Amino acid sequence: MIINYAIWICMHKGNGRNFMRKNNCRAKLLFTLIELLIVMVIIGLLAAFIVPKLIGRVGESKLTAAKAQIELLSTAIEVYKLDTGKYPSQDTGLQSLNSKPGDVQNWKGPYMKKNKVPKDPWGVEYIYKFPGDHGDYDLFSYGADGTEGGSGENTDQVSWE
Repeated sequence: MIINYAIWICMHKGNGRNFMRKNNCRAKLLFTLIELLIVMVIIGLLAAFIVPKLIGRVGESKLTAAKAQIELLSTAIEVYKLDTGKYPSQDTGLQSLNSKPGDVQNWKGPYMKKNKVPKDPWGVEYIYKFPGDHGDYDLFSYGADGTEGGSGENTDQVSWE
């Protein structure tokens, strides 16, 4: 039905002045379909090679985002310490970057934009440990798997490396 309509358009284009023979019109239509199929095959091949590489990059970008957020949080923690003379306690944790703990003097926050501590790229809150095992404090995310250790996208993102 669609092909017959296409042939009718091909034969009658030009308001009846430029009639083409039916066989010639079918040949032109068939050539166009072959061109379309070739283009679709090329697009399919490109997608087969490019899409897997892009999917691998999503995991890498989340790791990079986690490192950047840890640096941002570390900077906010250091500014908090400059203002108050001490790091946020284990009890108040990262929330003390946005709301003043009751026992803290000279708090000049909030220290985070939009008064919000970001979650890691996998939707989990960063882990803050004070005092830290690797420095004054430890700040980390367990990665995509949510458990300690791992490789690839499951690699822990930490503040001390």
